[in-house]
Amino acid sequence: MTEFAARSIDPSTTRAPTATSSGAYVKGLRMAAICIVLLLINAFSQIDRILPFILAEKIKTDLSLSDTQMGLLTGLAFAVCYALLSLPLARAADRGSPRLVLVSCVLIWSVMTALGGFAGSFVFLALTRFGVAFGEAGAVPAGHALIARKISPERRGLAIGLFAMGIPLGTMVGFAAGGAIADIFGWRVVLMGAGAIGVVIGLLTILVMGPTPRLQGMRSHEEPFLRTSLDLLSSPAFRWLFLGTIFLGFAGAPFYAFSIPFLIRTYGFTATEVGMTFGMLQGLMGIIGTLGGGRWFDHAVRSGTGRVLGPPAVLFLVASVTTTAALFAPGGWISILLFVPGMLSFSFMLPWGFGAAHLVAGPGRQAQASSLVMIGSGLIGPALGPLFVGMVSDAANTANIANGLALGLLIVPLASVLSGFALLVANRRVGAFLRQN
Repeated sequence: MTEFAARSIDPSTTRAPTATSSGAYVKGLRMAAICIVLLLINAFSQIDRILPFILAEKIKTDLSLSDTQMGLLTGLAFAVCYALLSLPLARAADRGSPRLVLVSCVLIWSVMTALGGFAGSFVFLALTRFGVAFGEAGAVPAGHALIARKISPERRGLAIGLFAMGIPLGTMVGFAAGGAIADIFGWRVVLMGAGAIGVVIGLLTILVMGPTPRLQGMRSHEEPFLRTSLDLLSSPAFRWLFLGTIFLGFAGAPFYAFSIPFLIRTYGFTATEVGMTFGMLQGLMGIIGTLGGGRWFDHAVRSGTGRVLGPPAVLFLVASVTTTAALFAPGGWISILLFVPGMLSFSFMLPWGFGAAHLVAGPGRQAQASSLVMIGSGLIGPALGPLFVGMVSDAANTANIANGLALGLLIVPLASVLSGFALLVANRRVGAFLRQN
């Protein structure tokens, strides 16, 4: 094991937060129950987040909305609240009870999702999306805090992997089941049903998690989180990684917000057809990306070179080519297949991005680094990317230009190229940083 890898996980050489005693760690069935509940929480967080994507065409028709307004709903209304609240909610989970933070967040986003089913106007629906974003902003940091306090270090990687698995599983279920149920019962029933299930999961969390032990040796509590954030961003290695995640947000958010409407309008798919196909592929690529990417990242760390961002950078460059081809493919199924490398690139980046950020941040600041990565990928790009696509599409329609959504979606391959190049620079910077420290 390399020196920097050992430094990041060896408790004898760090001042990382620890539970009050090793006896606080859970085992056996209790650990399995906690992992399952965390998996369900992350899955339904993702489901509630992406439902407006698969329901976009039905919502747009029912409420007489424009593509620009849909871009605001799926982008700005969610991203601003989600990204800006991640740091304070992470701080609250670190300083207080992560169980309380997590349960509160689950109940808030679930109730707001259900209320979205009663929306009769753009403003009301936008307000519910702000509420969903408020709740979901605390899910990942509070979940990570619970894993750190409840599960022993030798099993923590498995727990984090299962927690992350909720993203592709939630995407798959949300696209597949959301589209099918919406075709039969309507989009309002989908939102109300998803919200109701989320409330049940929130109540289940209270029973399963149990009391959470306090942490000792946490000097980061004494430092303002803004100072810690600025310190991280002052590092060239972290700064280039952060820039890469910003471009990632400009690629990922429009991709998920408008790929399904693009396939429905351009190739005549039904919501059920594209939801099942797109959802299954996205779920499969998510599982391959998170598990395969995590194993590959561990291997890159053990290699000792410090180059821990090269593979995702290359994949983004490849995906930029295939996504461009998908937007102008001669057939619908060809287009869907050409979208697959893009799907894989977004999930593949998760373990690499968070893992590299943790290595640069060092012990005791990993959660803060995760929050900054979430802000980079979740604020500017998701706020402006879908809005840009919607505006381009509306302008093209006004000018009688065919395939306006495809023109707007060209931002996805462009941002993928920029993210790939930024990550290549970050790859060198992180390697140099780790070798020097």
